[in-house]
Amino acid sequence: MNRLTENKNLWLSVAFLLLFGWTSTAFGQPVYSKPTTAPTKPLLQPITVQPSGKPAPTPAPLVKKTGSVLPSSAPAAAAAGSSAVKTSFPAIRDTAIPGYSGILVEDLEGNVVVESYSDYTFNPASNVKIATAYAVLKTFGPDFRFQTQVWTDGAYEPETGTIHGNLYVSGRDPIFNYEHAVAISNELNRMGIRTIKGDLIVSDNFAMNYTNSAARSSTTLSNSMDSAKRPAAATKAWQSYLINSGKLALVQAVPSVSVTGSVYVQPMPSNVKLLFSHESAPLREIVKVTLCYSNNFLSERLGDMVGGPYAVARIVQQHAGVSPQEFQLQTASGLGINRVTPKAQMKLLRILRTELARYKMTFADIMPVAGIDKGTLENRFDTDFSTGSVVGKTGTLGNTDSGVSTLSGEINTRTGKLLFVIFNQKGSVNRFRSFQNNYVSLIQGQLGGAAQMTYNPVALDVRLAKSRIVSADGRARVNE
Repeated sequence: MNRLTENKNLWLSVAFLLLFGWTSTAFGQPVYSKPTTAPTKPLLQPITVQPSGKPAPTPAPLVKKTGSVLPSSAPAAAAAGSSAVKTSFPAIRDTAIPGYSGILVEDLEGNVVVESYSDYTFNPASNVKIATAYAVLKTFGPDFRFQTQVWTDGAYEPETGTIHGNLYVSGRDPIFNYEHAVAISNELNRMGIRTIKGDLIVSDNFAMNYTNSAARSSTTLSNSMDSAKRPAAATKAWQSYLINSGKLALVQAVPSVSVTGSVYVQPMPSNVKLLFSHESAPLREIVKVTLCYSNNFLSERLGDMVGGPYAVARIVQQHAGVSPQEFQLQTASGLGINRVTPKAQMKLLRILRTELARYKMTFADIMPVAGIDKGTLENRFDTDFSTGSVVGKTGTLGNTDSGVSTLSGEINTRTGKLLFVIFNQKGSVNRFRSFQNNYVSLIQGQLGGAAQMTYNPVALDVRLAKSRIVSADGRARVNE
C-alpha cells in the first residue's frame, strides 16, 4: 500500500512539472530557450589571402541591395533576365542574363542604355584593381617612379675596384626583377666597382621577382649581381631588357659584382653614403601591366602605397561620391570578399576617366585593349569586326561566391563610346564570359556595330624597360 502511494505521488509530481513547463512556455516565459537558428553572418567577413593567390570559398551573402534587404524574388528575377532589364532595345531586353547579375551601360553623357539591378552589391573580383589604379594615380600621378637606392658604409679602393665595407639596398619597387639587379651591377661597374669586401644588406620592404620575402629577395639579388652565380633566367631577362630599351649595342661587357660577405635584412644605418638610385618605369606603365595581366601581387603592393584596401575604398568613396554601403573593399587586388554596386563602379569609371584626361591619357593607357594587348583580354573580342573596340578590366573568382566573372570599361561603337559594367555571380565562369562577349557584341550591334579605337600598342616589356639610373646628385640617365 505504501509503495502504491509513493508511485501515485511520483506521477502527480511529474504531471505537475510538465503542466508548469507547458504553461510557462505558452505564456512566453520559458525557464530556458535555446536559439533555433545561428546568428546571421555579416556581409563582409574576415578573409585570408592564400599564398597561391587562390581565395578560399566563402559562405557570405551573395547579393544585397544598397541600404535595404534584398527581396527574395530579386535573385530569381535577375537570373531570369528580361523582366529586370531596362533598355529601349527589344533585342537586349529579351536576352536572358545568367546567374546573379548586375549590369549598367551608359553613354558618355550619363544616359542609361542598359540597366539591370545596378543598385545591388556584387563581388567585383579583379575589377577592384581599377579602384587601386585610380587611388595610386590620384595620389602619386602617372609619372611617379619607385626608387631603389644603393648605399655603402665602406671606402673605395680604385686600384682593385673594391669597396671595403658593406653594400646596402633599400626600396619598395614592386616591379623590381632580375634585369634590374643586373642593372645595379652594371652601374657599379661603370663606377669602377667590382668587389664588395663586406656584406649585402637590404631593407625589410625590399621585394624582388614578385615575392614578399625580403630574405629570399636579398639572396636572389646577390646571386643575380654576380655573373658567376647568376641564374640563366637573370641573364635572359637582362638581354631582353637591353633589346627592349634599345641599349643592346651600348653594353659590351657582362656586368658583375661579387660580395665576399653574407646577406642580411636589416634597417639602414645612419652612417651610409648614397651611391646612386635605380628608378622604375613610370607608374602609368606599371599600372598598365598590372591591369593587363591582372597581377595580384602588384595590385596589393600598389594598394599598400596609399594605406591598403580600406584607404583605396575611402579615396573612391570621397571622389566618386559613393557610400560605404555601395563600395566596400577588403583587398586591393579583388581576391576574397568585396562588395560593389554597378552604379558605384560606373562612378569610379567616370572619375578615373576624368583623372586620366588631366594627363592627356585614356583608358587604353592603363587598361588592356581587347584583341591587341597581351593579358586577360588578349583572346576576347578579337574577331575582324571587334578587335580594338573594347578596353576594360576582367575579374574572375572560380570558387568565391560560387563563381564570379566581371567586366567593365569602355565600348566603342559606330555611333559613339559607352561605359559599361557587367557583374556576373554564382555560376559557371566560362558561361559568364561567353555571355559577356555576346552581350557586348549585341549592344554594339544595336548602335551600328563595333568600331576600333585609336590606339598605338606598345609591348608591355618595352613599357617596363623605361627604368633609369639617377646619380647621387640627382642627375638622371638611362641604364647603359
